Amino acid sequence: MEEENLEELFKNLEGHFDSLEPELGHEQRFLTKLNEPKKKVSIRTLPIIWWKPLSIAASLALLVALIYGQLDLSPSLEEQVADISPEVANTQFYFASLIEEQVRELEAEDSPETKKIISDTMNQLKKLEQDYSHLESELLKGGNSKLILSAMITNFQTRIDLLNDVLSQIETIKNLKKYDDENFTI
Repeated sequence: MEEENLEELFKNLEGHFDSLEPELGHEQRFLTKLNEPKKKVSIRTLPIIWWKPLSIAASLALLVALIYGQLDLSPSLEEQVADISPEVANTQFYFASLIEEQVRELEAEDSPETKKIISDTMNQLKKLEQDYSHLESELLKGGNSKLILSAMITNFQTRIDLLNDVLSQIETIKNLKKYDDENFTI
């Protein structure tokens, strides 16, 4: 069957074959190319050879960029203020530790009766901390340093007074509840 198909194919293509002869010297050029020493073709070409070192270098560059991005090399606001006035840094540390201690006491007193007053107090403390941060930035901008330092100390004292007042109010609430519980009879 296949022979019949081939014979039919050749009959159909008869007269359409290329009947021109090759150019002069074609055979000689062919034999020259055939006898040339064979060049070794490497499977690894230049782009493949440089792929691994390039990918390692790119990975290292990415890693360095990520680490550098995570490091905050600029000094914080507190560090800048401490550079301007070391006394402010010491005062800030002292007041901040007092405030932290009182906030822990306040959070320890959390109960359903005191929840609202504690929540309001924490909101007021956040506002005062924001005001303090604003004062720090004003000090760094070169404002009237004596006036700003005085305002910073007043801010700390206000926070401490607020916490003391709230703690005394909570103590009063606890005493009233205790008194009501003692007088309640069944």
